[in-house]
Formats: sequence, structure tokens, C-alpha cells
Amino acid sequence: MSVLPAVLRPGSAAKTRRGEQLIEFFLRAAAAIGVVTTVGIVTVLVVEASFFFLEVSPLDFFTGTRWSASILPYAFGVIPLITSTLMIAAIALVIAVPLGVLAAVWMSEFASQRVRAVVKPVLELLAGIPTIVYGFFAITVITPLLKATILPDLGTFSALSAGIVVGILVLPLVASLTEDALRSVPRSLREGSYALGATRWETVRRVLLPAALSGIAAAVILAMSRAVGETMAVVLAAGTNPQFTLDPTKSVQTMTAFIVQISLGDTPAESIQFKALFAVGATLFAMTFTLNLISAWIVRRYRNVYE
Repeated sequence: MSVLPAVLRPGSAAKTRRGEQLIEFFLRAAAAIGVVTTVGIVTVLVVEASFFFLEVSPLDFFTGTRWSASILPYAFGVIPLITSTLMIAAIALVIAVPLGVLAAVWMSEFASQRVRAVVKPVLELLAGIPTIVYGFFAITVITPLLKATILPDLGTFSALSAGIVVGILVLPLVASLTEDALRSVPRSLREGSYALGATRWETVRRVLLPAALSGIAAAVILAMSRAVGETMAVVLAAGTNPQFTLDPTKSVQTMTAFIVQISLGDTPAESIQFKALFAVGATLFAMTFTLNLISAWIVRRYRNVYE
């Protein structure tokens, strides 16, 4: 029986190289799938949107304040859809960022290991709930609660209800990423702060939060990107009224809601309304892509590297 190690036996080196080459091929293929998919999505959106812009001026599309894709006279000014989308996202961030950061600070610095092991999975469970369930929660719980307390004239659909429910939806994302950023701060910084006589809260406020700022900022921007792209919860809670308004108590239509409306209808593929779907989709893609680029830049620019 041979006592040579497997890597020293005749032919074993060639087999090892072939195996490594096969693994490398599959790894390259997996990476290429993501790149090809992204390029394919961008190509389809750009090509299809160009057909729309042959019939509608890009200037009118990006500066118009009236959107009417189903009722004559047709108007394709995307500003109402963009405004509604950003308004709901802003309301969501007003709710999710403070609560998410405070929850992350508590889990990272104040909660015991046993309590954290229970609370964090429960909090992250919110991210696994289907978004359409959040929409039903908005129209059956949040809207009636607002009408019964502070807004008796609130309608069935409103940007406020949609923003609140989207804030609840992205809360786990902010909390989880912020906690990861806080826990990545070296323990030596905490101990040095305590050695100088700082309290636990002073250490959090003056040492940990500034040190984890890049991760927290990235979490906020990613949460905004998630809120901008939210669909079903917004469709159910905000309605489908494409009006240009900054009043959160009004029913509005977001960019994703319009895409759902056209995609599920009987709109002919050659109609201007169907072509508008790709123009709105390309605009939404550009917005979320820009937010992701900003998030990546913030992480690179403000990340603290510790020895």
C-alpha cells in the first residue's frame, strides 16, 4: 500500500488542477450571471423607454406636473409620481431611522446576550412578512387609527398611512445594519472611553455613533432605496390617484403603483401607456441605482479602519 500523500501520488496534481479549474469556472459563471442580468435589465429599459421618448418629449416627461395615462387628454409629466414616491419614502425614514438606530444601540450596548438573542430575530422577522400583508395592515389598522385620533377627515388611502407602514417595513433593515456597524467598533474604544470617566450613554453618543457613522449612513440610504422601490404595500395604502401634492393626507400614486396598474391591466403592448411603463421603470431604476452608488461612496469615504 502506498504511503505517499494523495497530492504526491502520480496524476494527483493534474486531477487537483482540473478540479480547481472546474470550481473557478463555476465561480466565474456565478459572477457573470449577475453582471449579464444587470446589463440585460438596463438594456431592455433603455431600448423600450427610447420608443416612448420618440412620442413624448423628455423635457415634458421630466418637468411636467400632470400625469394622466388612462384618461383623455393624456399627460405624461412624471413629477407627480416622483414627488409621491419621495414623500412616502421620507415619511418612512422619519419613522424607521430614529427607531432603528435606538433599537440598534439598545441591542448592541444595553441588552443582555440572552435578551438580544430573542429580540433581534423577532425584529428581523418583520422583514420576512409579505409586503402585501403590510398593505392590508395599513388600510385596516393604521388608517382607522389615524382617523379615530388625530385625522378624522382622513380618506381610505393616503400617503401618510403608506409612509408609516413602509417605515415599519424598513425598520429591521436600519436596525440590523446599524447594530452590525456598532458592533464592528473595536472594544478598545469603549474601554478607553470608560477609563476616561464617560458614562455608557456618553460613550455611545460621542464615541460609538461617530465611529460607526459610515455604516449608519449606508443603512439609511439603503433603507430609502428599499422604501422608494416598495410596491404592494404602497399600492394598497396610498391608492392610485396621480396628483401633484405635498399633502400626506391625500391619496397619491407612486412610480411602482403605476407600473403595477399598467402591468396587470389590458393595456395593448403598442400603446403609449405601455411604453410609459418602461420610461417610469427606467427612471425608478436610475433613482435606486444612484442611491446605491451614494451608499457605496459613503462607506468608502467615511469608513474608519482600525488596527
